[in-house]
Amino acid sequence: QLRRSSVSIPSNIAEGFARQYNREFRQFLRVSLGSCAEAETQCIIAERRGFMDEEKSKEICGHLQRESRMIMGLIKSLRGR
Repeated sequence: QLRRSSVSIPSNIAEGFARQYNREFRQFLRVSLGSCAEAETQCIIAERRGFMDEEKSKEICGHLQRESRMIMGLIKSLRGR
């Protein structure tokens, strides 16, 4: 589940980028944000169930939060175009 959601993030960005309109691209970026949230949730669940230690979970969640902020910035930059 964690692998699938993490692969979905760049896949949706790439698919949206290939579209011809910024509106469609923004929609795919929003889907990528959802995948970031899903991956973060799966990471927390993995930690709570003992599949991942707390340090690794925090590291991965930090990366996902930074990725989400970058995607949000890109969405905002495309609004005016």
